[in-house]
Amino acid sequence: MMRVAQKIRIYPNPEQQQQLAKAMGCCRFWWNYALNICNQTYKETGKGISRSGLNALLPELKKEHEWLKTDVYSQSLQQTTLNLSRAFINFFEKRARYPKFKSKHGKQSVAFPQHTSIQGDDLKLPKIGLVKAVFDCRYAGKIKTITISKNSTGRYFASIIYEVEACFRSGNGDKILGIDLGVKDFAIVHDGTKTSKYANPKHLKKYARNLARKQKKLSRKQPGSNSRQKAQKIVAKVHARISNSRQDFLHKLSRKLVNESQVIVVENLLARSLAPYGGAGSLVNVRGLVLNHKLAKAISDCGWGTFVNFLSYKLDREGKKLIEIDRFFPSSHICPECLTQQPKMDLSVREWICLNSACNTRHDRDEAASKNIRAEGIRMLKADGSAVSVSGGSVRQDRGRKTKVMQHPVKLETTTSSR
Repeated sequence: MMRVAQKIRIYPNPEQQQQLAKAMGCCRFWWNYALNICNQTYKETGKGISRSGLNALLPELKKEHEWLKTDVYSQSLQQTTLNLSRAFINFFEKRARYPKFKSKHGKQSVAFPQHTSIQGDDLKLPKIGLVKAVFDCRYAGKIKTITISKNSTGRYFASIIYEVEACFRSGNGDKILGIDLGVKDFAIVHDGTKTSKYANPKHLKKYARNLARKQKKLSRKQPGSNSRQKAQKIVAKVHARISNSRQDFLHKLSRKLVNESQVIVVENLLARSLAPYGGAGSLVNVRGLVLNHKLAKAISDCGWGTFVNFLSYKLDREGKKLIEIDRFFPSSHICPECLTQQPKMDLSVREWICLNSACNTRHDRDEAASKNIRAEGIRMLKADGSAVSVSGGSVRQDRGRKTKVMQHPVKLETTTSSR
């Protein structure tokens, strides 16, 4: 059994929108209340409160605030407690930042972990009823949780988590791909015989003029006025369009590469929020790069981490492998022909000639990086004894420990949230 998620668009009627707004407000209130209690308890005692300890506060709180009984499904509040516990776990395991208080002006959500179902083209939700939905595909499995969210544009979405049999069909690809991520070319891919380059669409640049025009109109609106709220929604729609175009590109490219391959090798992007500049293979990190005003916007627009996550879950569904090599591996400084390591080079150097007099080969920096990343991934597979049937590389039978993948999903189950 495995869990898969599906995000769909839903269309609640005006009455249901009001009911969802009340439920989201109750969950937001309980999140902020519980987070405040956790902060105060830690300051006073140096200890945290477990999930069960937080849930024990709910009965008295419901007596004080009657709307916590009438306006929201009781299990939605329990799910909010679980989400807060996960947030603390992710923070202490260095996967996320410290939990923040939620605002009514940001994204709103409410989760329904029980008594939900799909009836035809509708979702059945406790206290809400049947909500019209649009499904792009159907999964045959048990529904674990449905999370309803409302974004800044006023659109409603449902994220459905299913528990299904592992029945996803594997693609026909049998290659080992080495991928070097960059800015000019989004991905440079080497499959053992040839190198392919996929241009960076630069989604933000495409919509920059339109976005600037809408933001300029927004800046002229009176704070707190209805016209300002309308202008904010218009700006949010432009940002949503940029995000959707980026996600579409990343999904299509990741699906293409997964179909062609059995193993994909990339550089590590999430070593405690540190990552290499993919196009150059240099020993720098994304957090440091975005401090550079010349690179920040372009790097943020690429979505390298999202792309690797897309590769990870698509490969995992089909029983394939994602290998992440160490971010300090000098991929762009090694000659793929003779393995001679070159001295450190500036990022402006895009081509170089091997210093080994017996080799003296000219290399494109990005192409050399993708070749070396692939070779290092094959070496790691052999060292770990993983069994993979692929073209362009042979490895041993499956034994020993598995390759550690840093970009793993967060834990889905937890019992306590200790500080």
